[in-house]
Amino acid sequence: MRLEHVALWTDDLERARRFYETYFAAHAGELYRNPHTRFQSYFLSFATGARLELMHRADIARPPPAPETESIGLAHFAVALGSEAAVDQLTERFRRDGLRVLSAPRRTGDGYYESVVLDPDGNRLELTV
Repeated sequence: MRLEHVALWTDDLERARRFYETYFAAHAGELYRNPHTRFQSYFLSFATGARLELMHRADIARPPPAPETESIGLAHFAVALGSEAAVDQLTERFRRDGLRVLSAPRRTGDGYYESVVLDPDGNRLELTV
């Protein structure tokens, strides 16, 4: 089994695309548009072969923001950066750029070295080695 891709709704498709291109070197494919449903999406590809689909439709409502609380559904997705130094550097870049850092780099009880940040839509991203 191989996870083919993860999909996220966004209320600003271009902002989300730029975010993942800027911070994670994603490469966006062609913008897909369905004129009948007003659905739009990008598939983003990463150097490792992983893919992320960013989706937008005007009638999809944004839930109330609550990044500090947990709820049923997507908890986070983890991005392996290759080293502790890379985790430290990208976390600091998020902070400098005014993006939300929920937890600074640390070693967790199960041995992971990670930080937790938010993308522009409030999705939790775990930056790890």
